[in-house]
Amino acid sequence: MIKALFFDIDGTLVSFKTHQIPLSTLQALEEAKQRGIYIFISTGRPKVLITVLGEMEKRGLIDGFITMNGAYCFVGNEVVNKKAIDKSEVESIMTYCEQRNIPCMVVSEHDICICQPDKLYESLFYGQLQVGVHIPERTTTAVLEEAKDVLQLTAFLTIEQEAEIRPSASRVEYGRWHPAFADITPQGVTKHQGIDVFCKHFGIQLDETMAFGDGGNDIPMLCHAGVGVAMGNAIDEAKEAADYVTTDIDEDGVAHALRHFQVI
Repeated sequence: MIKALFFDIDGTLVSFKTHQIPLSTLQALEEAKQRGIYIFISTGRPKVLITVLGEMEKRGLIDGFITMNGAYCFVGNEVVNKKAIDKSEVESIMTYCEQRNIPCMVVSEHDICICQPDKLYESLFYGQLQVGVHIPERTTTAVLEEAKDVLQLTAFLTIEQEAEIRPSASRVEYGRWHPAFADITPQGVTKHQGIDVFCKHFGIQLDETMAFGDGGNDIPMLCHAGVGVAMGNAIDEAKEAADYVTTDIDEDGVAHALRHFQVI
């Protein structure tokens, strides 16, 4: 019996086409909530950039958040998991990006900034992803001198650049939910770990969980959850990792899967 649902945001709950949560998804989640099922967000976004779930929050549908791919998990005002990247790894990655003028977002528990922003970064975060929050610009030097615990770096590395930097920054996880950039978190920190954190916190068994996702950073939780559901619009690797492939997000994918498994 499914007792907890874990949802990625972009491309899973929120459409890349409309930038909204489909009405069928909201209605399905309300029905699941009425049946006593926990609903958790599992995203690469940091807390400050979760600006697209207003309807879910208004309806009281969210029980907890896995953010930064598991580096920072919270329930209300209670932090239930927090893990920082080793400082030497932060320095290696940020220096690499600075030398090549690559945009790199730096996120700590209560702070966020961007180093080397460019037009691609601006078009993606303020255009396609509809962030709606101004991210201040800082220099790499200032961040390395002043930043305390860095929980996540979002670097606009190509696949080739990521492969090049891995030998000098190997004690981290590289996760992609968009081809233009990689979310970088501490080694061992993925959405997989986030599920375990909430299972322990709420007394849920792993086989009572269902996870929904569409991108590369969702693969660990799709493999780990009791049931992994890939959206119809998911990348091929996510579909291969999932137990079930539902319809596209804009074709009632979430509602379809919840009905298929008789969760609602």
